[in-house]
Amino acid sequence: MLTRRSTIISIATALAGLPALSTQLVAQATSTPVKIVFPFAAGGGGDALSRLVAERLAPALNRSVIVENRTGADGRIGIQSVKAAAPDGDTLLLTTGPTMWLMALVHKAPGYDPFKDFEPVSHLAAFEFCIAVANTTGLTSVKALADWARANPDKATYGLPGVGTIPHFTGVAFSMLIGVDMRRLPYRGGALAMNDLVAGQIPISIGTVADALQQHRAGTIRILATTSKTRSPFLPDVPTMIESGYNLEGEAWYGLWAPAGTPAATVSRISAAVAEALKDDSVRKRLEGLGLIPSGSTPAHLTEIMRNNTARWSGIVTESGYTIDK
Repeated sequence: MLTRRSTIISIATALAGLPALSTQLVAQATSTPVKIVFPFAAGGGGDALSRLVAERLAPALNRSVIVENRTGADGRIGIQSVKAAAPDGDTLLLTTGPTMWLMALVHKAPGYDPFKDFEPVSHLAAFEFCIAVANTTGLTSVKALADWARANPDKATYGLPGVGTIPHFTGVAFSMLIGVDMRRLPYRGGALAMNDLVAGQIPISIGTVADALQQHRAGTIRILATTSKTRSPFLPDVPTMIESGYNLEGEAWYGLWAPAGTPAATVSRISAAVAEALKDDSVRKRLEGLGLIPSGSTPAHLTEIMRNNTARWSGIVTESGYTIDK
């Protein structure tokens, strides 16, 4: 039987061990890595951006940060997994803006609400689109392309990297502006479309500047205009669609989100760390080498960009009649 003295000693001994136990538990908790879910396959600019963000976040958070490529259903599998994750800052989503806001326009039940199911963290980097033509067309301006399409509606076919994308709806919008029902020809990626454009198998391609830039510089195709708001830093001599006389603007971008309910202080800390990383010259050069224009933003600004994109494209998507469900 324990005496009163031995009981007191036992309690004191147990209490003395609590700080060590507490420290051990904290160490175990912080040893769990933060996970960035990228809902597409490894390789490419988005995956490289994810790994660069992970690399730069780790020292800022004093945690290891890993990237998980969780693919499937055009990105929806990975996005839904982050929606279901604990809102503690340990799971983040890095994906394209269109995968969030455009998916909600073209899919009746994407499995998530981009505004209600996630906390915005930061706009990360933009990438631009362009309208390019084969050399066999001899076209040198967007106006000349419009005139050619009106004169040759049966030949006005544009290649694009998949349906339900910004290039798809850029083609729809341009068709509406010039009064020609241009035919879309989807490919499994922009590189395949570019190969056929170079070979003269298709007359027009709408895709990323990154996919077309090398061929444009080599003179094997011609980029007529970009769809960005201002001239591309990669193509300072090429006009925008707006400069060319057509009120058409559209670019895509990558953003970072956390599950809804993640504490504001946690979101702010991650957002500030990302913004600081994207100011670094070495980071900017690496991203620009991937055809990305680094940004960094507040959570509120990311939401504003999402809402503006939704408002700009919702009418065009509706007019096209396209849905993934068909």
